[in-house]
Amino acid sequence: MISDHRCFFCFVRAFEKLLEKENIDNKAKISFINDMINLYQNSQDNFSAPLFSRELHNILRSYTDNPDPYSDVKRENNNEALKMVPELQKIVDDSNDPFSIALRLAIAGNIIDFAAKQNFNLQATINKAIESEFAIDHSGQLKEAVGNAHSVLYLGDNAGEIVFDKLFVQTINHPDLTYVVRGAPVINDVTMEDAEYTGMKEVARVISSGYDAPSTIPEKSGKEFKEYFGKADIIISKGQGNLEGLLHLNDKRIFFLLLVKCDVVAEFLKVKKDSLIVYNNTF
Repeated sequence: MISDHRCFFCFVRAFEKLLEKENIDNKAKISFINDMINLYQNSQDNFSAPLFSRELHNILRSYTDNPDPYSDVKRENNNEALKMVPELQKIVDDSNDPFSIALRLAIAGNIIDFAAKQNFNLQATINKAIESEFAIDHSGQLKEAVGNAHSVLYLGDNAGEIVFDKLFVQTINHPDLTYVVRGAPVINDVTMEDAEYTGMKEVARVISSGYDAPSTIPEKSGKEFKEYFGKADIIISKGQGNLEGLLHLNDKRIFFLLLVKCDVVAEFLKVKKDSLIVYNNTF
């Protein structure tokens, strides 16, 4: 598992901001902090950042009765990304290698992640993604694998980012591609509502993982997801959360696409923070 004591402090910073925006009193905030510390102490021996995040959000809901505290932000991110579609589509259309450029744009969209970064420059990230070298580059193997696959499973990550995924999905133009969203709102992760709003359901089959962790955890996911996961010839996994949930499987079908946003993951992968990654751990 990718875990480190620094993960706890990252959660502290993220939930500090959430507590400030939620309408709860100081007594409730202190109680939540104690719950957070107790949860961490009880999970140290088998710490999983995605599962820890899931439990924390469930605890927070018990104080706020707000099932989706990021709903407004997610809609703003979707709208911002949708406005960029004509520009992004032109970049892909004008390219000598549409697959590579659409792939890079999909990874650029991974910057929209409120679990890791509250503030980000999307346009600057797009420019970097187009111009920079991949720190780990298995994009050639990915392209070949997609071309040979009878079925593709694409694991989504965040709202807003889904618009960039949609452009890549359209560029791949695979006849049997299934896009996966979270089972319920958690952080700013993509849900069925986002898939409908952004039009992803118009270009791909969309299913739910059946679980509300900010990651893909097959053993805890729903029956339908498990069936698609088991039969997929190739699996495209977006973002750090999905990496954390799946990397230990050593599954040769999985290609991880992400922007490395924290020192813990950067050190684990032996790359620099903010690197662009197309990674299959069997190569």
